[in-house]
Amino acid sequence: QVQLQESDPGLVKPSQTLSLTCTVSGGSITTNVYYWTWIRQPPGKGLEWMGCIASSGITYYSPSLKSRTSISRDTSKNQFTLQLSSVTPEDTALYYCARSITNTWDIWGKGTLVTVSS
Repeated sequence: QVQLQESDPGLVKPSQTLSLTCTVSGGSITTNVYYWTWIRQPPGKGLEWMGCIASSGITYYSPSLKSRTSISRDTSKNQFTLQLSSVTPEDTALYYCARSITNTWDIWGKGTLVTVSS
């Protein structure tokens, strides 16, 4: 049974880089056809797809966040990581990692609240 768990950075200061890691258990992130995804939900708003890394290692980003976002992976640890630079309070949100297949997010982490504040 595949499970995903986000790290917990907690409070991040404005202008800093947010770094989140998703640890995957019960399955390999290099297994074909899956995309390992970051999604966020600001308070009172809907879900926002941020980007993903395919099992091949190719990355895809939301156009609105592309200039500030980087997704990478560590296959030895079965983890993938989100880095979001130059954060502002508008980046305060619940951040989720998820597994995607054929445009469906079928397995989610529990989510972690990241607050951007000085």
